[in-house]
Amino acid sequence: MKRLLYLCVFLYGCYGFSQEREVPKKYVLDANQFYGSILLHNPAISHLITDHPGGFILGLSRKRFGHEEWESLYGYPDTGISFVYQNTNSSILGDHYGLYAHYNFYFLKRNLQLRVGQGVSYNTNPYDKNENFRNNAYGTHILSSTMLMFNYHKENLVAGLGVKAGISLLHYSNANFKAPNTSTNTMAFNIGVTYDLNAEKSFEFIQPETTEKVTEPIRYNFALRSGANESDIINSGRYGFLIFSAYADKRLGRKSAIQFGTDVFFSNFLKELIRYQSISFPELNVAADTDYKRVGLFVGHELFVNKMSVIAQLGYYVYYPFDFEGQVYNRIGLKRYFGDKLFGAITLKSHGAKAETLEFGIGVRL
Repeated sequence: MKRLLYLCVFLYGCYGFSQEREVPKKYVLDANQFYGSILLHNPAISHLITDHPGGFILGLSRKRFGHEEWESLYGYPDTGISFVYQNTNSSILGDHYGLYAHYNFYFLKRNLQLRVGQGVSYNTNPYDKNENFRNNAYGTHILSSTMLMFNYHKENLVAGLGVKAGISLLHYSNANFKAPNTSTNTMAFNIGVTYDLNAEKSFEFIQPETTEKVTEPIRYNFALRSGANESDIINSGRYGFLIFSAYADKRLGRKSAIQFGTDVFFSNFLKELIRYQSISFPELNVAADTDYKRVGLFVGHELFVNKMSVIAQLGYYVYYPFDFEGQVYNRIGLKRYFGDKLFGAITLKSHGAKAETLEFGIGVRL
């Protein structure tokens, strides 16, 4: 759950309005209050769960009616932005102020709404070795945050007003940019109201024209990813990394493609971790000259949404000289295409639910 889709719509600004034509516009505001619990996903944060958090979620959504092909393919979702305030009711954890880009997907005749949002949050009281050494959940003020809301949703019941109620999940983490990074997940019940800013206007959904099935030959992708991260050893230092990826993909239709490829990892934080363990923990039998590089093979899936796509990959290290979090790894994130070949990407690499790093990448699809 922790890194479900580090992704979602982090680059909303890059695509939300770039594809617009002169089309009808309709906006809906929503305001929600929530109250819940911080989940004990790791025993290391048990001392931080002392009370129930609460807060509010504000959203502004633009309705989509099928003027772009992707809109009808995904059931006419909304796009928008959300603001979240969370009071953790813990003097150690502090409070959160988050800003997200989101999609609203609809089910059961548009009575059920799933909001998926990705953004950043500011935490008021992260770890400090002198002032707040008990906060092992957040190592930085700025955190990556993922939001899920699953609601019964009914708009424009009376004079533009509507209602919604359901459950929400809020995840906060810095993706191991700086230790500590145990992170938190809040599960909450929420209830709120909606207000249609254009209640006097109504628009019909545009039914898609019959289009030919997308067929492509096997395409070849090359990507370079980079960033910085730190091991779980506090104050061990942040180090840059490089990842070279090469993979083939095959389109299965308009929405998706399957992938197979390889990654080569140059993770410099492992150099320091190897040195540290070789000196401080001789019982681990780690040699100081152990190679820090890794090579993996992976399979993956790519879901295409307009100029964006969501990728999910599962890999296995075939070259693994130093044992770090196990030989299976996973990656989830976003790609944004610029033309037919070039793309940028933001992805989260993890080992199960344990994040290793946030990757920023560029690549080409030939």
